[in-house]
Amino acid sequence: MDKKSKSFLETYLNNASPTGFESSGQQIWLDYVKPYTDSYITDTYGTAVAIVNSKAEYKVVIEAHADEISWFVNYIKDDGYIYVRRNGGSDHQIAPSMRVNIHTAKGVVKGVFGWPAIHVRKATDEKPPSLKNIFIDVGAASKEEVLKMGIHVGSVITFEDELIELNKKYLVGRALDNRIGGFMIAEVARRLKENKVKIPFGLYVVNAVQEEVGLRGAQMIAQRIKPNIAVCTDVCHDTQSPMYEKIMDGDQKSGDGPVLTYGPAVHNNLLNMIIKVAEKNKIPFQRAAASRFTGTDTDAFAYSNEGVASALISLPLKYMHTTVEMTHKDDVESVIQLIYEFIIQLKSGHDFRYIK
Repeated sequence: MDKKSKSFLETYLNNASPTGFESSGQQIWLDYVKPYTDSYITDTYGTAVAIVNSKAEYKVVIEAHADEISWFVNYIKDDGYIYVRRNGGSDHQIAPSMRVNIHTAKGVVKGVFGWPAIHVRKATDEKPPSLKNIFIDVGAASKEEVLKMGIHVGSVITFEDELIELNKKYLVGRALDNRIGGFMIAEVARRLKENKVKIPFGLYVVNAVQEEVGLRGAQMIAQRIKPNIAVCTDVCHDTQSPMYEKIMDGDQKSGDGPVLTYGPAVHNNLLNMIIKVAEKNKIPFQRAAASRFTGTDTDAFAYSNEGVASALISLPLKYMHTTVEMTHKDDVESVIQLIYEFIIQLKSGHDFRYIK
């Protein structure tokens, strides 16, 4: 990762991009990727698409989602304490003692998720964190004071955190799920441009919104683009850390390469092509199985329009939906390389149908 990539990654991941409020992050992403593509489009809800060869009939999507989990202000008590509800799959158990940014029209207001001290909680009546009892303190003594700060019901809240490295091997921070995917697909576009690769089809580099609340952005943009192929990237669980059950959760490990998923939404012919590309280029990879759905934007593309040949390339991640999401830098590079090598070997018009 060179200085330019690292600077983009840090700026992009440190910026807040909560579900439904992704616009600032999308602008950062689009500003970075535009020099490596020919044109771009955005849609009503903020999905951004950078395009190479926009006039080509055969269309290939590489995709990630841009949004991060967060909170909404749900209730402000008369004494100034703020209660929340989820925006996406936010974890109430990690909230106590966390610092937060409350995003308002007046700017960011700092706050903390407060929690009683351990030595004043009765051991026999100790209540675990829940949506009923976690609360935010912004240093206000009344509801009126909170409102004067610009905070209101519906204000969005993100944890205050920033990207770091551990042991020169791992990237750690909030919202790697899945803005690290946005970084990876942008790097694919950059390499194609810098290596002067001429592709014979339209390449749509898609950074979709609102995945965390039901794949909404991917559903909308799939209807607009109507691609022939979609290769989506997201994160999956590194199941080596404590408290995972490999029998149920599978066997994936950070540092061992991208995870390729089998499942109904994943087109086997496309998946087999990706596997051959990985094997030919000696890119390490792992396998996983999904049940009815992958739970990623892959599902939205696969079942859009008349059906789109879709595949999922996942990045192993520790501690998903926390502020210390953790991924191996080698895996990030391997995902970028695998998508790049897939793109440069693909022929325009390739027909992935099982029965012809």
